[in-house]
Amino acid sequence: MPVLIIPVLSCIITGFLMVFVVGKPLTWLNETLTSWLTSMSGASSVVLGVILGAMMAIDLAGPIGKAAYFFGVASLTALTQGQTSPVMAAVMLSGMVPPLAMALSSTVLAKKKYTRDERESGKTAWILGLSFISEGAIPFAVADPIRVLASVTVGSAITGALSMVFNCGLAVPHGGFFVLLIPGATSNVFMMVLALAVGTVVSALLVSLWKKEK
Repeated sequence: MPVLIIPVLSCIITGFLMVFVVGKPLTWLNETLTSWLTSMSGASSVVLGVILGAMMAIDLAGPIGKAAYFFGVASLTALTQGQTSPVMAAVMLSGMVPPLAMALSSTVLAKKKYTRDERESGKTAWILGLSFISEGAIPFAVADPIRVLASVTVGSAITGALSMVFNCGLAVPHGGFFVLLIPGATSNVFMMVLALAVGTVVSALLVSLWKKEK
């Protein structure tokens, strides 16, 4: 029972629920958000950067973040050799902000406001953030969702806007900070680092000031 039957039944039930119960509304949400972003593509680049940045942080790589990410990936298909996508750059940089901000807050700025386990998670979040894995901020969001999500959303929106203002560009869909070291994969790399740093510091300061001591 515990080795074969229960795991198999659990997988069947979970798969059924995902396909027929959860999958359809999430598919509708993703398609709706993607259509909305496409309609925004002709609007101000700064406004688009703010929206994409906020979407990347508001649910930490959930359905909303995934819609923004796939919109960024889609922008890569129109590139010719040697070109980079400002949309993809804004998306990736914004997605790096939440884990990096929580790492900075929990390991440097406000250690006393976090538990020992959270501080340990903060150490891991440095690597996850640099790798463009937004889920690194999830342990902090679970413990304090309102303060954490609000703070990182503000910082990510700022990073997205700055990325657009600085005309940063990215030619690949993933890689995080490490892709900045690849020749030809980015444009305005120093401005990319600045946009990322500003958003990270803003989010880290907000959540550090807002959180209560343990």
